[in-house]
Amino acid sequence: MFAWRLTKILFLKGVYMNHSLKTIELLKNGKLTAARQEFGQALQQDTPDDLYHLAEELYLLGFSDLAAQAYKNLLQKFPDEDLLKVALADLAVDQGKDDEALNYLAAIQPTSDAYLNALLVAADLYQTQGLFEVSEQKLLAAQRIAPTEEAVTFGLAELYFNMKEYHKALKLYLQLVKEGSATVAGVHLVKRLAQVSAAAGKLEQALGYFEQVSEADFDPDTRFQLAFTQFQLKDYEGAIKNFKKLAAAQSDYTTLYPYLGRAYEEQGLLQEALEAFKQGLRYDEYNIKLYQEASNVSLKLQQPQAAADYLKKALELEPDNLTLVIELSNLLLSRQRYQETIDFLSMFLQADEVDPQLYWNMGQAYNALEKEQDAFANYQAAAASFNDNPDFLREFAFVSRAAGHLKKAQENVVAYLKIVPNDLEMQDLKDELFSQF
Repeated sequence: MFAWRLTKILFLKGVYMNHSLKTIELLKNGKLTAARQEFGQALQQDTPDDLYHLAEELYLLGFSDLAAQAYKNLLQKFPDEDLLKVALADLAVDQGKDDEALNYLAAIQPTSDAYLNALLVAADLYQTQGLFEVSEQKLLAAQRIAPTEEAVTFGLAELYFNMKEYHKALKLYLQLVKEGSATVAGVHLVKRLAQVSAAAGKLEQALGYFEQVSEADFDPDTRFQLAFTQFQLKDYEGAIKNFKKLAAAQSDYTTLYPYLGRAYEEQGLLQEALEAFKQGLRYDEYNIKLYQEASNVSLKLQQPQAAADYLKKALELEPDNLTLVIELSNLLLSRQRYQETIDFLSMFLQADEVDPQLYWNMGQAYNALEKEQDAFANYQAAAASFNDNPDFLREFAFVSRAAGHLKKAQENVVAYLKIVPNDLEMQDLKDELFSQF
């Protein structure tokens, strides 16, 4: 229709200073009011070729509303030009105007030269709506029309990547690389191969791809993925090296710190692990996982008070987090702080739904303080959830006997010995209990 290619070359080289070119220059210089005035003149006076290229430039500069106006102006003059409908549909998808996009696409017939482009835009639209299967149908239709078209292969690969069908995606990305593509739509294909291989569980293969990426091409996400892959492969030295590089480049990339700390921990470097968790908390003071990890390492460093303090800080952020409640009560029990355990757990046993582990922990605390009836009551409250747990049954048997509930003690001993028949101490307890009847 238009002599697009030649006109675009002349336009970009600035052979003539028309309203379209003035509009772009004014926008690049931040003179928005003057640019809009020139844009209005361009719509009225510039050639269709100039307007088409103006629309393209406006889209690239991020002025989608102006680009849409330019395309609509052209469509009024050339109502049968399907490429303009595709361009408008694409802009409508970007702007979240799905119905408008569908209307443009519905006007494009399978016999149109623009039908392939329409299928790609439709696939993008349905993907943004989460309709992945419909998007796949559109892309497969496009593949039948143009089986070697890079944009189609890449679109399918990206769709499968988003659908977590990594093996399908991997095959298509490899096809693109073998065909000589290095990047498509700004996506570095070797990096993507590394990401997809890692997601597919092919860690060694992923590491091989990561090693092909030049240092200059490592962005923070890629650095994290490399380090995480090394962590999964138990290459803790490599993981530490790359997590530290990431921390140096972007210290607020908080996802790295739990793994950096755990990598140090796996190397037996507990103080370094604790420092990593603490550094993470400086950037993300609301990260419950970091408090838990810091607490765990503090215990290994024989710092029980610090361990408890980290859990208490986490509970201040999430007072209803029962995992934290259980961890802190376990810690208090291990430090023989029985009354503190009881006082602490009492605050949570008033809720409508109570984790049975809280009753068990409360029972252990009362039992240690030789408050047999209170201990028995809490074990009884937890019993339905732990009737196949040998540790619980063993403890409950002794608690029941101490509280004078001999029948319950017998039941627990019998249930326990079905699971652990060779426990001589419990065999003796059974003989003692049953000899009394």
